[in-house]
Amino acid sequence: MPHTVEEKKRALARVKRIRGQCEALERALEAESECSVVLHQLSAIRGAVSSLMTEVMESHIRGGFSQAPKAALQRGEQVEELLGLFRSYMK
Repeated sequence: MPHTVEEKKRALARVKRIRGQCEALERALEAESECSVVLHQLSAIRGAVSSLMTEVMESHIRGGFSQAPKAALQRGEQVEELLGLFRSYMK
């Protein structure tokens, strides 16, 4: 989740663009457009979602590690959480 008002605005703007891209994909499929058009749209959507995911993950990492120093156990838990997020992102 974005941690600042500005990050939230950027994330919501990205979601709206992704929604528009998905709607364009739907129209292309309904119109039985050429495969190259559909693939191009899918690629654009994948890139947009990936960028949004990167932005949210970066915000999460910055928010978690910029707070006051924590006990080693809490740090270890944070690291494991981040590694889990990273692993699922890379699939």
